[in-house]
Amino acid sequence: MIAVTVSPKFQIVIPKEVRESMGIVSGQNIQMLTYRNRIELIPIKPMKKMKGFLKRLDAEVKRDKDRI
Repeated sequence: MIAVTVSPKFQIVIPKEVRESMGIVSGQNIQMLTYRNRIELIPIKPMKKMKGFLKRLDAEVKRDKDRI
């Protein structure tokens, strides 16, 4: 676990190893959520990068034999 310090302006710096592992770049938007007693940061990826990420998703629906 990596600890960060909150500045007097309530800012934090995301450590380099975390930024690199998550692919976070300067100017990127990040969604912030509070859940129970913690803060979660979720990088928002551009739609162009999302193209094709569901290709391997199995979309087959198993149905009962009496259903169409």
